[in-house]
Amino acid sequence: MNSVRSAEVIAVGTELLLGEVVDTNSARVAADLAEVGVDVYWSQRVGDNQARIMAALDAALERSDLVVLTGGLGPTDDDLTREAIAAVLGEPQTVDPEIEAWLRRRFAANDRHMPESNLRQAHVIPSSEVLPNPVGTAPGWLVRLTRGGKERYIVTLPGPPRELERMWHQEALPRLPLPGSKLFVRTFKTIGIGESLVAETLGELTDQANPSVATYAKADGVHVRVAAKADDLDRAAALAQPTVETVAAKLGDSVWGTDADDLPRIVVSALRERGQRLAVAEGSTGGVLTGYLVGADDSVDQLGRLTPLSGRPTAPDQAVRRFGAVSGSVITCDLETMRALGVPLGLLQKLPYGAVEVVAALAAAVRAFFKADLGVANLGPCVPVLAASNDASIAEPGVGKLTRMQASVAPQSGRPGVLPAVPGAKPVGDDRTITRVVIAIATASGTSVKTLDLPPLGGPWQRERSAFTSLHLLRSALR
Repeated sequence: MNSVRSAEVIAVGTELLLGEVVDTNSARVAADLAEVGVDVYWSQRVGDNQARIMAALDAALERSDLVVLTGGLGPTDDDLTREAIAAVLGEPQTVDPEIEAWLRRRFAANDRHMPESNLRQAHVIPSSEVLPNPVGTAPGWLVRLTRGGKERYIVTLPGPPRELERMWHQEALPRLPLPGSKLFVRTFKTIGIGESLVAETLGELTDQANPSVATYAKADGVHVRVAAKADDLDRAAALAQPTVETVAAKLGDSVWGTDADDLPRIVVSALRERGQRLAVAEGSTGGVLTGYLVGADDSVDQLGRLTPLSGRPTAPDQAVRRFGAVSGSVITCDLETMRALGVPLGLLQKLPYGAVEVVAALAAAVRAFFKADLGVANLGPCVPVLAASNDASIAEPGVGKLTRMQASVAPQSGRPGVLPAVPGAKPVGDDRTITRVVIAIATASGTSVKTLDLPPLGGPWQRERSAFTSLHLLRSALR
């Protein structure tokens, strides 16, 4: 039996083509196959149309050892994956009595009548091996065949991710003749350097085949992936090691983490190690920053019962709840809230041109208000674009020393806050307007400020980018 060396993933469902559902199944399957040494060269989405599913499957069988189809195994007329496979292979479908009996017992156990349409899910073809699905009603298939003198395999998986995950890992993968090769991967996560500059820094390394070096733009910065394949994991790691060392040296201090490192967790862990807490004032991130921090603070039950002001449990068997790393958070973009937090009225009256001073004061104010060790504040769309006169260091009473750091994205030329026109592009509204975000970190020793000029890529993207920039600044402050 020849081992599977190449694979292709076909995600079935018109909802995927309409954007109503995001296809995460293909990514999951492809990642798992890469981990066991199988190369995925093709991946596609096909609507609920038998002729097009057949065309995709027929082409896939010509070029790939394994074809994995996800979705289209339901009981309705538009679930056509089984029909397409049977037609391509020229095999008749019949009802498997054992699967039919299992389906009827499953419905009866829930006091439900089984519609006759569900019998479609009991269909099999002579070359199929049934893949059980104890968490759903759609069994899968493992089909073995020969195409062009080569062994081929077809696996069908249900569309719901929970059902797919179990069937794929516990039923399908153990039945496949997988190669003995293993893949070693080391991912460097960088900040403060764009993808094109990263690629330029890496030079000819990105042209290598094994080990390979590739760059990816992510929400938390640019990732650089070094991957090597060999007969076993130790050999793959040894093969990758010289390239890993070269990449690390070239990227230098721009690397903030590797592999599974998660920026919110790094910040929360640093706060825990120091025994410190953080207060947050979000004007540009709208709660996104707090969400990342709270989500990473898994050592605390965020919905646990509050400890009384006395600090004593309300009952003998009630333990005092451990405090989270975030002592308090507020979303603020209005002057009254900022005044309530303690920002001096005199500073607020300087807006819009005093935004740097205001955000610095806001970080210090929220820190004091929530009695925290650090305060982070950001303001963005609610503050008009600043004039280019905020480069000076500032000292304000009660704020401490303020250090102005370089913005990571600056206007190319022309008016501040406006991107240069793109040759040949038709302007649409204010699509060239930059959003200026100001971020400040306040500690006992002073306050640091960073401005970030973001292109018009939409509110969700800008909030996420501002949140990760805030996290990177917090990481630096906690080092």
